[in-house]
Amino acid sequence: MVEDSPGLILGMIGLMKLKRQPDDFLVEELPMVSGAKEGKFGFYRLTKRGVGTLEAIEEIRRRWDLSSRQISYGGLKDRHAVTIQYLTIFNGPSRGYREGGVDLESVGRLDFPYGPNQFRGNRFTVVMRDLSAPGVEAAVRSLGQIPRDGLPNYFDDQRFGSVGFDGEFIGHAWLKGEHERALKLAIAGANPMDRPDARAEKVILRETWGDWPEAKNRLPRSHARSLVTYLVDHPTDFRGAFARLRSELRSLYFSAYQSHLWNLCLARTIEASTRPDQRTAVAFKVTELPIHHGLDLDQAAHLRSAMIPLPATRTKLPGDGAIRDAALEVVAGQGLGWEDLRVKHLKDVFFSKGFRPALFFADGLTHETGPDPLYPGRQLLKLRFELPKGAYATLVVKRVTDAAAGSTGEAVPLADLAGPDLAEPVED
Repeated sequence: MVEDSPGLILGMIGLMKLKRQPDDFLVEELPMVSGAKEGKFGFYRLTKRGVGTLEAIEEIRRRWDLSSRQISYGGLKDRHAVTIQYLTIFNGPSRGYREGGVDLESVGRLDFPYGPNQFRGNRFTVVMRDLSAPGVEAAVRSLGQIPRDGLPNYFDDQRFGSVGFDGEFIGHAWLKGEHERALKLAIAGANPMDRPDARAEKVILRETWGDWPEAKNRLPRSHARSLVTYLVDHPTDFRGAFARLRSELRSLYFSAYQSHLWNLCLARTIEASTRPDQRTAVAFKVTELPIHHGLDLDQAAHLRSAMIPLPATRTKLPGDGAIRDAALEVVAGQGLGWEDLRVKHLKDVFFSKGFRPALFFADGLTHETGPDPLYPGRQLLKLRFELPKGAYATLVVKRVTDAAAGSTGEAVPLADLAGPDLAEPVED
């Protein structure tokens, strides 16, 4: 497998391009509620193009002079796609808003805020382009295995936008008590998603780290400068400075690390449940993970029923068995114990507890093939399917490509398959 540019994959199905235009990746949230004539909360359908969920909500909040606490939504959606999702605004107006890539439509009222419990999943339409005829045939063959095998329910690369070039997790540093390191990674660590102004700001912070008056003097007005101002007066209170980071950022840092640990636990489970010829090593953004294929019926049944614990002190591990052993081994490999998996000193941030299914299944999976008008002489493959909350559509595409058919035993580098923007985690 060879990567060329974001969204371009070269592998056993041939050259393939993803997300060549916005309509090539469509996501529609599937709500379980509908708007009524009355209610304390305005209910809205948000359609966006080329804009992240948080960015769109922030634009609406500023234009309508709302507090962030008034707005509730179900999940985050990809920036590089056309997406439809729903939200509520406490005492929100019965009108819409349209500007640039953001289109907000009023669809009634609710008596409660809309959230993750109010939708059942997402419907996707994904177009894979610039395929050879043999490539289309290979992809269609691999599609036939998905109903039996399912897909590993990994948190995909979009979840890990906060991980910079050094590959370190901010949450891991905090759990180890390395508060200065956690702060430095958060505000000064180089990240491939940094915009030019953030990149310049981080260079200044790395050059002046510890000399807070000099850092303050050189930095423009920004959130990072406000943190440095605090450090001017409290030069070694890195814990206090970290606590002053925006709460949504701190939550992302810890959810990214917990997701990474969970992925490693699932990887151990897949490796213990399959033969080497039944899995392909895939190079995700932060680590290499196996994707299974060609399962026997008993293997498929075992993985279908497996529930992997979300790494957190509050999650009670099974009393014994392979899943418990895998979870403890993964955490020990990070220099931690299960009792360490709680966020200390931050009252508004915590690890989620519970269990997550090892596999997910694409419901209503259909496909169409035909000539690709963007690439004369080549073919396209259009997929349509529905996924449960928390499942990543990019894993379906990875399964259809070399993750399904790879036989070299070498890692398949598919990290860019999700598209060029990994800064915002797509939770569903």
